[in-house]
Amino acid sequence: MATRFDGWTFDPATRELRSGSQAVAVTPKAFDLLGTLLAQRPRAVSKGELQERLWPKTFVTESSLTKLVAELRSALGDDPRSPRFLRTVRGFGYAFCGPTRDSPGPELLRPEVRCRLVWGEREIALAQGENLLGRCEGAVVWIDGPSVSRRHARILVEAEGVFLEDLGSKNGTFLRGERLAARSPIRDGDNFCLGSEWMQIRILHGAPSTKTLSTGR
Repeated sequence: MATRFDGWTFDPATRELRSGSQAVAVTPKAFDLLGTLLAQRPRAVSKGELQERLWPKTFVTESSLTKLVAELRSALGDDPRSPRFLRTVRGFGYAFCGPTRDSPGPELLRPEVRCRLVWGEREIALAQGENLLGRCEGAVVWIDGPSVSRRHARILVEAEGVFLEDLGSKNGTFLRGERLAARSPIRDGDNFCLGSEWMQIRILHGAPSTKTLSTGR
């Protein structure tokens, strides 16, 4: 379910933040922060709860959350002195304060999604659902490289789109220059990196079957 507010759309299914029809880039943590505040609105969420949700079982200083809030405000064009979206609750935490509405979006006829993974000279067809990448048996792409973990990452091919997710690998999965911290949508032609191994995704949306033309006879 997408959430709309003052010309913005927060879509957790595609992990996109859009201003009108234009996608706005934010880090995965900033996206998750906004999602948490929207889900809890209008309740104010304490700094401790936010830190636990965003950095579970990890010690971080309060400044990490402060920087994340500043990043999100900058992306949204929100002034902390006169906030439209993110309200600071002094000595406690933060709350989403703007008017919102939930929207399922228009019903779309989604074509079949077909994907291929290009790795060097190899091209591998991906199945619908989960496609595991790594050094373990059962991986759709078995990568015998020292920088690749046994269960390194996975590509999810779903009706809603195609997503890349790191599975806690030691050397990380990188997409568009950023190390993945959460499931992220991946687009046709995107290059990504597992450790030091570069790959490319190709996505083809199935077209309707060919229409038979009448001969007029």
